[in-house]
Amino acid sequence: MPKSVLLLSLLLVASLFGACQTATPASKVTLTVSAASDLTPAFQELGREFERVTGHQVVFNFGSTGQLAQQIEKGAPVDVFAAANVSFIEQLEQEGFIISSTKALYAQGRLTLWTRADSAIRVERIEDLTRPEVQKIAIANPEHAPYGVAAREALQTAGVWEAVQPKLVFGENVSQTLQYADTGNVDVAIVALSLSKTSQGRWTLVPDDLHTPLNQALAVIKGTQHEAQARQFAQFINGPQGRPIMVKYGFVLPGEVQAK
Repeated sequence: MPKSVLLLSLLLVASLFGACQTATPASKVTLTVSAASDLTPAFQELGREFERVTGHQVVFNFGSTGQLAQQIEKGAPVDVFAAANVSFIEQLEQEGFIISSTKALYAQGRLTLWTRADSAIRVERIEDLTRPEVQKIAIANPEHAPYGVAAREALQTAGVWEAVQPKLVFGENVSQTLQYADTGNVDVAIVALSLSKTSQGRWTLVPDDLHTPLNQALAVIKGTQHEAQARQFAQFINGPQGRPIMVKYGFVLPGEVQAK
């Protein structure tokens, strides 16, 4: 065999061998997960655990559920969507944006009344929001945030909506709502239990019979380039490794015991 042909053959074999070597790491992927802002602390911990167990990384896009749903409808490259209300998942299902078999409830959210630890204002009941010393109250915008919708329903059911309306300040999402109170821009915020648990403030639960249940659901987005891994992450949340993390932050399913 001529030397030139032999050299060419060796180079071809080397290139094929190199291609095979570089194919293995590609099995580890990076998932993009759009998630309601109340999930921030829980999902950050859960994402680290998922990467430790599987090797797959997770990049989170936290925000208002309604705005995240609109992004998906406009073609945002998302693998998994975790909404603060199942209605948004159902709407995306009707529009053909999710893989229906992956739709799953992962929590029933809870509301709290939150004040700074150094605040002189003590709020124990939702009716306390009508007191004159409570001048500003933050809730998430009901136009696109499920926790804002629930807060409005609770205020209406308690019969104080008309009285507190002039005091209301709207956050873009429930995380921003908490920030308004934490920075002293409002006196009280109605926010998610999950965020209250990781805060330095004082809080008390809003009775859940004052509003429609905050049934929070997730699904894998149709057209994802990483369907197997996206399904794996979705199942991880409700699995034996994910559930303890979710419960720790107050995300319980019907029948589960609330963590203290």
